[in-house]
Amino acid sequence: MNIYNHGLDKEQANSLPLTPITFLQRTADVHPDRTAIIHGDDKYSYAEYLANVRRLASALINRGVKTGDTVSVIAANIPAFLDAHYGVPLTGAVLNAINIRLDAEAIAFILDHSECDVLLTDTAFAPVVKKALAICSRQPLVIDIDDPMSEGGEHLGVIEYQALLAEGDPNFTGNNITDEWQAMALNYTSGTTGNPKGVVYSHRGAYLNAIGHTLVWPLGEQPVYLWTLPMFHCNGWCFPWTIVAVGGVQVCLRCVDVDAVADSMVKNQVTHFCGAPIVLNMIMNAAPEKLAQLPKNIKVMTAGAPPPAAVIKGCEELGFEITQSYGLTEVYGPCVVSEWKHEWDDCDVDQRAALKARQGVRYPTEEQVDVLDPNTMEPVPADAETIGEIMFRGNTTMKGYLKNETATEAAFAGGWFHSGDLAVKHPDGYIEIRDRSKDIIISGGENISSVEVEGTLYQHPDILEAAVVARADEKWGETPCAFVSVKEGAELTEAEVIEFCRSHMAHFKCPKTVVFSDLPKTSTGKIQKFILRQKVKTLFE
Repeated sequence: MNIYNHGLDKEQANSLPLTPITFLQRTADVHPDRTAIIHGDDKYSYAEYLANVRRLASALINRGVKTGDTVSVIAANIPAFLDAHYGVPLTGAVLNAINIRLDAEAIAFILDHSECDVLLTDTAFAPVVKKALAICSRQPLVIDIDDPMSEGGEHLGVIEYQALLAEGDPNFTGNNITDEWQAMALNYTSGTTGNPKGVVYSHRGAYLNAIGHTLVWPLGEQPVYLWTLPMFHCNGWCFPWTIVAVGGVQVCLRCVDVDAVADSMVKNQVTHFCGAPIVLNMIMNAAPEKLAQLPKNIKVMTAGAPPPAAVIKGCEELGFEITQSYGLTEVYGPCVVSEWKHEWDDCDVDQRAALKARQGVRYPTEEQVDVLDPNTMEPVPADAETIGEIMFRGNTTMKGYLKNETATEAAFAGGWFHSGDLAVKHPDGYIEIRDRSKDIIISGGENISSVEVEGTLYQHPDILEAAVVARADEKWGETPCAFVSVKEGAELTEAEVIEFCRSHMAHFKCPKTVVFSDLPKTSTGKIQKFILRQKVKTLFE
């Protein structure tokens, strides 16, 4: 008999579910007067932040929200969105952060598929939200958010956010989380099909990935974190929970405009921010007088697309300290980091940039990450040449895809989560992406499904065939390049094709380049995209 199993059972005293919503209570207890949130000239202490979160949770419950319901948010990076990251899970409901760049049809699909019960919507996005509500079958409780830093827009709901908070109880303690496997958040990813897939996060996974950031990124004492990263991206890569855990300051930012970013960095003496390589590139190309004013030694975590070594080099020349990370929506955002080793300190700037451009090694909170042969499921040799697929296994991997058992089973085939990203493994164990097995285009940190774009192109009455691949872009990382053949007797221009797409889908998804040509096919009629990718390089690179 194992003596350690006898009478030593789980009790309330020694086993409570892991959940990141406990971070706010702890920090508010220890640092109640410390600044938690800055938005323009407004500042909120941790005591005020906690009170607003409790009011939100209490008010939502009073209006019928219960455990397992879905509360969606469409908003810029504003305080109400930060409230929702604690207030919604405090009710036991699931937080669904929706990409503000999506078109009405995609938003309507998400509202229906997630079975949205409540929608918190920033009035700045009223036109697209109004259209989405008109075409979806759900009739959620709609709550308008009037942000003082925005020009606002039409009210679509039954109550405004501040009035909702006034209904709530600042002493409400919330619905107890009884199971850390309970769903906490729902994030949609485009994947390789037109309809997005709903990625379900647990309280346990969110807790662990939030803690993971503190172990791989030097946050220091009371970091001042600027919200250049959209909060709708994997719940802001879990940083709404991470920054609170370390008692930091979260500086809100409605839009990523280079002047707004630079001005906020100077005004608030920002120490940390996250963003896709396009954000770094934008800052690098700011006016010299702006760059001269920036605080020194700002720490940056970048992910979303493999950053060019030149971008890393340029940012470090500005005095930024770059940490390259890697992840996907399905693994709570970044959970792999290009961890720096002191033996590399004497490398020249080009060598340093190349080392930092690698995706790296797993977080301490992700149990296993490896590059495997997808056929044999065996690790590839660490020779920096043999290509395999990056796969994950651990507690910061999603619960699965909402209401999509087929996709979930495929994603977890063989006991690993299949990323679809092709990479090599270096002799030191660091992984580096070389290609993508999915036909996903990552543009400015946004995932664009080539299948979705092709579907739109095929709707044009004069287009016979279409295929979309990625084209390298200095600003966006990648942009969609469409290859189209037109029907006999028809005439089309590049501008006409692009405008057609812009009228049928979100603008960021639209092709930036159109090539008119016949499409190469296999004997079975399948379009050979690898030939098109080679053609893109010949034509434009």
